[in-house]
Amino acid sequence: MSSNRRFEGRSAIVTGGASGIGLGIATRLVSEGAQVAIWDMSPGALADAREKIGSGITAVRVDITDPEDVHAAREETLSALGGIDVLVACAGITGPNTTTWEYPIDAWRKVVDVNLNGLFDCNRAVVPSMLEGGYGRIVNVASVAGKEGNPNASAYSASKAAVIGLTKSLGKELAKNSITVNCVTPAAVRTPIFDQMSQTHIDYMLSKIPMGRFGEVEEVTALICWLASEECSFTTGGVFDISGGRATY
Repeated sequence: MSSNRRFEGRSAIVTGGASGIGLGIATRLVSEGAQVAIWDMSPGALADAREKIGSGITAVRVDITDPEDVHAAREETLSALGGIDVLVACAGITGPNTTTWEYPIDAWRKVVDVNLNGLFDCNRAVVPSMLEGGYGRIVNVASVAGKEGNPNASAYSASKAAVIGLTKSLGKELAKNSITVNCVTPAAVRTPIFDQMSQTHIDYMLSKIPMGRFGEVEEVTALICWLASEECSFTTGGVFDISGGRATY
């Protein structure tokens, strides 16, 4: 855990912050001085996260696929924290592992609704506050699947590719406003999201990583927290690989 206080006086939102990578990010942001609002669906997971992290956490239950819920969560966060300097959009689901032509329509729509539409709503919601404050850092969590297209994961791959495109567009739109927008494209990191995947798919992902291992939450957290910091001042619309050598461009 870093003893750096890069986020002293800053207010941050971490979506999907009650578990996995999101929890790791929230924990590190607090350790570096930030006040953090965790946005998550599960009241139980939110309570557990608040207990694990302790002070510095505001738990906000929100369904990011509901724009009205996102609006209400933003207002609750502004009321609690006084502003929004950082958004780390980490919430996501994998969907089923099956071929594109057999992919259930309802499942496709759900994956896109969470991974793309929900992330868009969260990005959209925080920008006015950042513009008002004259500062902001947005980090969207995409995936190496969005660059390469994993077989039997078409909805996940397509949604994460769209996150990359959204990040590039928004980054250019805000480039002159002291607000940076970047994304990360991790290879597989062993978190509770693995519970949503078949073992065959997990084995496939591992086979594609030249380092021969999955990523660690702390490794992804270190990169994201740099992108979310004041140090990241001349990088926007960027795509940062953390894939154990898997990514080829």
